[in-house]
Amino acid sequence: MLCAATLAFSALGASGIASSAFPVENSAPRHYDVSERLDVPLALGIALTSALGVYQYYGMERVSAGDLRAKSDFLPWDRPFVGRYSEWATVVSHYTGALAVVPLALAGYSWYNGDADAYDFGAFALMFVEAFALQNALNQIVRSSQLWPRPYVYAERGKGAKKAKEARGEAYGSFYSGHASAAFTVATFTGEWFSEIYPNSNYKALVWTSSYALAAGVGILRVVAGKHYPSDVIFGALMGAGVSFGVLKLHEICKKNIAIWAIPGNIGAVFYF
Repeated sequence: MLCAATLAFSALGASGIASSAFPVENSAPRHYDVSERLDVPLALGIALTSALGVYQYYGMERVSAGDLRAKSDFLPWDRPFVGRYSEWATVVSHYTGALAVVPLALAGYSWYNGDADAYDFGAFALMFVEAFALQNALNQIVRSSQLWPRPYVYAERGKGAKKAKEARGEAYGSFYSGHASAAFTVATFTGEWFSEIYPNSNYKALVWTSSYALAAGVGILRVVAGKHYPSDVIFGALMGAGVSFGVLKLHEICKKNIAIWAIPGNIGAVFYF
């Protein structure tokens, strides 16, 4: 389905007015490509992983107070945040989800201005959806292991204590931060799209820096909110960026000489020479 959407984008074609802010580089060679031999099995694998993640995530159960990890068992840099809760930071951090549209909005802007064509936009959108879905699935699988509870679960007074009493099973799996992982996925694709379409722009460093700064801000908000520990956020950031670069690199290699397959009990790759 995702591959079909990409092909549909490609068939539309595109023409537009060149951007006044950036040089038109529509003729520059692209590093990535999408294809049925790669993206159909990849999408299927991601869908199955997502189904497993959802199943395990919503099957998480509350942990009794007597079975909670002792505060002294947390990593030294995480201990100061045990019991923390902030309502305003929680609300603000949830609204940061709107940032997920940034890379697609930037890609759409480039297409509208003629700096990219329909195929560029479709291929990029497909890769972004794949990376975003994969990082989310992996986060749900890891969090369902319930390595340690969210910080606010240990709150003893105020709104944090009330929130702890109402906590669902997912609150007992704080590691690792899904918000941080998603934010760094968005940041990576924003920077990569800009670098791909405008390789000679003087603003590349600014785009990468500001994208990752915003993503880091999301992680900080999650710590302030009492939703995650610093370790959760750091690992989540690495996972989000790692999955993103992995998906991008896979499509870069695939453009030349690789296809993959995935069937029950068997996964592999074919190299073309």
